[in-house]
Amino acid sequence: MNTLLNHKWATVFSVLAALLVLVAPQFMKNYGIYLLSYWLVFIIATMGLNLTIGYAGQKSLGHAAFFGIGAYTVAILMKAGVSFWLGLPAAAFICFVVGLILGFPALRVQAIYLAFATLGFNTAIWLVMRNEEWLTGGTFGINNIARPSLFGYSLEGNLRYYYFVLAVALVMAGLLWGLLRSPWGKAFKALRDNPIRAESLGVDIRNYTLLSFAIGAAYAGVAGALFASLVQFIEPAPFTVAASIMMYLMVVVGGAGYFLGPIIGAAVGVVLPEWLRDVPYVSNWYLPMFGAAVVLLMVWLPDGLLSIPDRLREKRDARAASAARSAAASRIGAAS
Repeated sequence: MNTLLNHKWATVFSVLAALLVLVAPQFMKNYGIYLLSYWLVFIIATMGLNLTIGYAGQKSLGHAAFFGIGAYTVAILMKAGVSFWLGLPAAAFICFVVGLILGFPALRVQAIYLAFATLGFNTAIWLVMRNEEWLTGGTFGINNIARPSLFGYSLEGNLRYYYFVLAVALVMAGLLWGLLRSPWGKAFKALRDNPIRAESLGVDIRNYTLLSFAIGAAYAGVAGALFASLVQFIEPAPFTVAASIMMYLMVVVGGAGYFLGPIIGAAVGVVLPEWLRDVPYVSNWYLPMFGAAVVLLMVWLPDGLLSIPDRLREKRDARAASAARSAAASRIGAAS
């Protein structure tokens, strides 16, 4: 009965969410539509990071570097006259290969040491973006990045581009859902829970560790390509270590290892600060308030917002077990 009820609530929530993302932009101003597109871009990016840290159990603080590689790949190729539709898969492929290479340190070091290794990688990539002006434009960046056309239909407007990014996000989510339900997904979870046991069961730890970084990086590459056409100007600032930490925070706040975690986490990291900035008497303090809210959330919900139903279920089950033990003790006492 409880399972059926949960399924009904999940269905209702999914329908309401679908209506919201499909219909709400029709009644929003340009900036609101732009912000929603920004949110979707970060959902795609953090989907990949969630695979790396939430499902495969690897620690990465270099995700913004892949995000930047994807953005610069599309921008540079489009400036050279290459179509966006060739630049997008090129961004994903380059990030996949670089992510595969970055995964090799994970075969040697783990936990905080791996996090520092990926942090160093992010810093190195950012320095290349900043200093190699002949390629990236340096601090001047690359501007006038065009938005693509699809079958002769221009995606230049914010609303059109929003629906395009939404479609890409749904495709990427579907691919990840299929991956996680496949034997590969079970192998990633086994790698996260207990690598030694996973290896004893025949899981190739080496290959799955590398794949977790490579696939996660490819998602960031796709998001970066979409980001470049969304903002139409890129420079090194959005791809710093601080951006990687914010992406990591989005995954943790939403719920690492929960499929819908990136949706909630990206909303907290992208939409919530913008909303707080417009609240009366809060606008001057919105960043400290946002930081304090995240700290409190991590103290009370270390597994993220989507762990709330599980925690409530565990408490309910604990109360039921306690009541059953009390009833059994009462029966034994009455019988004696």
